[in-house]
Amino acid sequence: MTATAAARVWLRAADAHVEELREVLQTRTDRADHPHADRVEQQVVVYDAAALTAAGTDPDERREVQAEIAYALSDGPGIVVVEGAFAPAVVDRVTAAFNRMISDQRAAGMAVGDHFAKPGANDRVWNALEKLAVIDPEAFVDYYANDVVALVSTAWLGPGYQVTSQVNVVNPGGEGQTVHRDYHLGFQSPQASARYPAHVHRLSAFLTLQGAVAHCDMPVESGPTLYLPHSQKYELGYLAYWHTEFQDYFVDHHIQLPLRKGDAVFFNPALFHAAGSNRSTDIKRMANLLQISSAFGRAMETVDRERTVRAIYPALLARKAAGWDEHALANVVAASAEGYSFPTNLDRDQPIGGMAPPTQAALVTQALAEGASPEQLAERLAAQSATKRSH
Repeated sequence: MTATAAARVWLRAADAHVEELREVLQTRTDRADHPHADRVEQQVVVYDAAALTAAGTDPDERREVQAEIAYALSDGPGIVVVEGAFAPAVVDRVTAAFNRMISDQRAAGMAVGDHFAKPGANDRVWNALEKLAVIDPEAFVDYYANDVVALVSTAWLGPGYQVTSQVNVVNPGGEGQTVHRDYHLGFQSPQASARYPAHVHRLSAFLTLQGAVAHCDMPVESGPTLYLPHSQKYELGYLAYWHTEFQDYFVDHHIQLPLRKGDAVFFNPALFHAAGSNRSTDIKRMANLLQISSAFGRAMETVDRERTVRAIYPALLARKAAGWDEHALANVVAASAEGYSFPTNLDRDQPIGGMAPPTQAALVTQALAEGASPEQLAERLAAQSATKRSH
């Protein structure tokens, strides 16, 4: 393969330049591309929920609306806001349930952190979807009957999608995040992301829809999320956002829209964004973060990989003792062990020191390097599996 061919397949962080991002951002959001929108504000397409759902009652028009939203998320600004997406009374009941979860976590001594804030600095509820279903099933049903969520999710992912959610509360004085992209590749280090070919960088954004529901009024001083419209179109973005010059550019050029309780934001996970700092003195800024996944992000067969690894580990130890090189051993681990950190229970399996917790494959590789016994590996695998169970 020539160097030119390799450059088409593999992306390098060294090739990321702010000038190229700036050129991508010269595109402006065209109101004419979004005839069902209420307006375009700071390059963001803004819809009125009542008008959107009314248009969605006719099957043909619903497809037109969804095509418009899909275009906005991919080739447009990468973000849409739906004002009044959730009824305030429905939001209030779910907020009460979320606050109970947070109180229970505190009472249990759980200092729950996220990928950016230190544990205890703000409040985070992982797997809020399942917890809400258990703690208040009536509220769950009323909340997720929402047709805006269904309309936008199907527009981006098609049918069969899976909803997960995390509650994030940034308390008064809480610091914001640094700019980033989201799941999948957005949760990988730049070194890990560089191992994936360019077409996977393009694919990653089409596997997930990011959303956020405002559970209180969010004036700018409370720190609603910062966005860089159209930045999802920058191919090197998963490698670039770690660079200081890109972070500085984001600080200088982001937009920030205030939200009202019940408003919803949906955005392409490749969009450059960051939660803002809460400069208010009395607003506990609560959002329900929706992470909606494609049905296609799953294998065809169910494989018990823990059982598989336990079975082959003695043979791996024997091959290592016989002089097999690390490359051959790594190939076997890749074929047998789970090489991805997710899905997991982020209450117990927290991504300390990075965006993603250790994988099963990393655990097996470490055990091989140490010469751990099969019994020791079995204990480690069982402990890791326990952290991943949802309850």
